[in-house]
Amino acid sequence: MQIVSINDFIRQSFDFLVIGGGTAGLVVASRLAQDGKYTVGVLEAGGTANGREDVQIPGYLAMSLGSEIDWKFQTAPQTGLGGRSVSWPRGKALGGSSAINFMTWMRGAREDYDGWEALGNSGWGWNELLPYFKKSETFHTPSDSIRDEEDLRYDPEAFGDSGPIHISYAKEYSPSNRHWFKALNSLGVPTNSAHFAGSNVGAWTNVNNIDPRTMTRSFATNYCSLAGSNLHILTDATVQEVILDNIDNECVASGVRFTYKGEEHVALASREVILSAGSIKSPQILELSGIGNPEILSRAGIAVKVDSPMVGENLQDHNAVHIIAEVDPELENRDDLFFDANYAAEAREQYRRDQTGPLASIPSSYTFVPLASFMSQDTLERLHSQAQALTGFSPAKKTLMEQRLRHADRFGYAEYIFRLGAAPMAVTGKKFGTLFQILQYPFAVGSIHIQPPAAEGDDPVIDPRHYHGPRGEIDLEVMMESTRFARDILLAPAFSSVVKQIFHPPASSYANDEYMKKWITDSTAVAFHPVGTCAMGGHEGIRGGVVDERLKVYGVKKLRVVDASIMPLQISAHIQATVYAIAEKASSMILEDVAQN
Repeated sequence: MQIVSINDFIRQSFDFLVIGGGTAGLVVASRLAQDGKYTVGVLEAGGTANGREDVQIPGYLAMSLGSEIDWKFQTAPQTGLGGRSVSWPRGKALGGSSAINFMTWMRGAREDYDGWEALGNSGWGWNELLPYFKKSETFHTPSDSIRDEEDLRYDPEAFGDSGPIHISYAKEYSPSNRHWFKALNSLGVPTNSAHFAGSNVGAWTNVNNIDPRTMTRSFATNYCSLAGSNLHILTDATVQEVILDNIDNECVASGVRFTYKGEEHVALASREVILSAGSIKSPQILELSGIGNPEILSRAGIAVKVDSPMVGENLQDHNAVHIIAEVDPELENRDDLFFDANYAAEAREQYRRDQTGPLASIPSSYTFVPLASFMSQDTLERLHSQAQALTGFSPAKKTLMEQRLRHADRFGYAEYIFRLGAAPMAVTGKKFGTLFQILQYPFAVGSIHIQPPAAEGDDPVIDPRHYHGPRGEIDLEVMMESTRFARDILLAPAFSSVVKQIFHPPASSYANDEYMKKWITDSTAVAFHPVGTCAMGGHEGIRGGVVDERLKVYGVKKLRVVDASIMPLQISAHIQATVYAIAEKASSMILEDVAQN
């Protein structure tokens, strides 16, 4: 990677400056620098993550959370969660959250992206995005024996074959994977043979961004190899603001003010500044630069340069709860890596020797289930009526959100993932498994804003508004009903050779509405998929979003946002692959626009 010193960086004349060397930022920077025509600078607040075992080795997933490569954000206390704050990990290193996430590689439903386009964001539908999904990835086909043994089903034409991110199926699977499908099929959930091709309803074995040649994480730093010496990356650089000039009564971005080891510096860009700091930091940086809601900026002592009321609004994430079950103690279990020193040492040696064993794979048993699979028609109609009465959404956005309830058999509303292991839980003589249950289409919408007085080192206020107000009431009821379906999965006869009993919450509690609501509010976390805080405005323009369909910031020339924050509506998927596609598409648009000017 082209990491440079502070002296080398500030001596450069840049065509483009990219704020954030994360998932999207490294894609954009590398693609813009790829043909050697433009000089590109990247400012990353963290350091490097390559070479760290807690990043590279699949079986160590989640071990980097809370470390120095995690921003370690916390939400504001949530009234809908009984006053709790929730942890929001985000990557603080080159590669961003692609360096610390759980390596899940999937796409949303066709309808998710077509919905973005229906809001007035031309070019962002499924068909237009698909080439950019493919451009980011190289799919490695599984061996015939694994494909047949695990009944792996996929459409080979849906995958890319020459992108920087290597994706693959695992080479080994736990016996629980096959029983997972039998359990779901017995409950009326079909196996999905085209989970990568625009339809995510059903059960499948998922691919992961793991390079099968080395059995290591494949993440955004791979993109850096596309560029040469014209890509300059400065780590440990914290951006204070985008420099905005007034030229002929127009606001124009000309560079960035940042600190490095306590000293302030300025870097200028002759063509564009590209903000790729993620759904939490991107709106914060816009507000620190004077772009945002005048009331919020004034309270923080920031002079208003662009009145942009939606900066930091429209925050959406996936709500998640973890259901714990006691499992067959004879099954190889991820918890053994933490509680059995001999097992952990043997696994480490096996991985070192031939890249196999428990450290070489991660959970791959997935399903996305529509509401019609577990909700009565009366309940669906009542929730739909509640949704119709909601206010605060644009008519177009409200229509799309209502459709997900109205067409309750078409959308993967609840996600379930099963894995053997429930660390850090330990009970002598017992082993556990975890069923992750994740709400895909939340109605609750939150915000992220700077707090007064706004200082460089301060975190913004993250307020997702979990289960808050009438919108949150819909989310809470869906979570309660989907938790009951989770119980059905775990207790399905086809899963009995894996699950012995439900441990938490106890099986006897699921019929008690008040108990379940309290358990959900006490247990809810997030799936680390925040989106929407600098969303595309579509037909609503600056009153509905922060950027246009070319990702240009409303009211500012030569400034774009390129990351998950531009997503106007949450999708039914883990967002990683979509962020890569967004960045690939943005890179093409930027190069097109530059060529025309």
